[in-house]
Amino acid sequence: MRNQDRIKAVLTLSPSIILIGLFVYGFIGNTFWISLTDWGGVAALAVNPVKNYAGFTNYIDLFTGFLGGGFRQDLVNAVYYSVMLLAGAIGVGMFLAVMLDSKPKGEAFFRTVFLYPMSLSFIVSGTIWRWMLSPQGGVNILPEYAGLQPFTFRWLSSTGSILEFNWQNLLEIAIYLVSAVLLIIGLRLFAKTPRQSLLWLIPGIALGLFAWLGGEMLPKALFMEETHGFNKATFGIILATIWQYSGYTMALYLAGFTGISQDLRDAAMLDGATTASYYRHIALPMVKPITISAVIILSHISLKMFDLIFAMTGPDNGQTGHPALNMYLTTFRANDFARGAAIAIILFLIAGTFIIPYLVSSYRQRRGKP
Repeated sequence: MRNQDRIKAVLTLSPSIILIGLFVYGFIGNTFWISLTDWGGVAALAVNPVKNYAGFTNYIDLFTGFLGGGFRQDLVNAVYYSVMLLAGAIGVGMFLAVMLDSKPKGEAFFRTVFLYPMSLSFIVSGTIWRWMLSPQGGVNILPEYAGLQPFTFRWLSSTGSILEFNWQNLLEIAIYLVSAVLLIIGLRLFAKTPRQSLLWLIPGIALGLFAWLGGEMLPKALFMEETHGFNKATFGIILATIWQYSGYTMALYLAGFTGISQDLRDAAMLDGATTASYYRHIALPMVKPITISAVIILSHISLKMFDLIFAMTGPDNGQTGHPALNMYLTTFRANDFARGAAIAIILFLIAGTFIIPYLVSSYRQRRGKP
């Protein structure tokens, strides 16, 4: 009977597995192959275009070549987009969920209002926010109604940057970031399992000391000496994205808070817990899986911010660029299909760094492993 069930399961799942293998992983593999060629140029759209194997030349040019400077700035922008979206959407969404969890008057109305932006497409919301953030109108002229001078900040066209760094120091910065992550994990484990925490603390300290004392030994000549930073023109796009997805994270947290037993909350209050301590020590730790899911989903969304940027600033504003937009322009405007495929693979790998650990963790939890 068990063998028959297995055969039926295999026969049932085989069509889906074959289709996914062909139309998902097959196309990913084909994209990776294209990225290893020189397919592009004037003859790229020929009936039988010539594709010569070029190895990892496209990837090397993107990270070290002179013409890859725009992509590198877009990659830096993507990091800031992701960090700001995660911090803003999760922070605002969590705050709104906590406020609504206390069941205020008009809760259903406010929940609908906060969740409404999620129903809009990026094109629609991008167009609205472009009008609102216009330098000569929108929010900039609000002070005039109070008899004050209007704002002059160029939300979507500012050329100033902050948090600038030299691209030649990329390896050193990456080592510092890895060291910081290892130290944070180790310090969090120290109170519960001091021995296990050393497995994270020792490598973290070693990497930090290496970057500090031996940073000059790193091969900086591999990278161009150029300055990149957080462009102020991205503030408007980040603001619009947080506005659109705060309601989504609010709904996630509100569902998690609703699932917590009221008896548990009442017991905490009887023991002298305040509302703040209840959420800090009981509610938020219990909805940790929701936080992880929100981080994964929003990180994935931040890597696909094509339509919002296209609607708000257009395709030719280099200050607000994004690798997804760069990939579109490189592939379908410049007809450089190999280079565009390389950008797509890089985005795919970055997305995998967020999704794969989450899937592995979920699988281990189902199997009952720590």
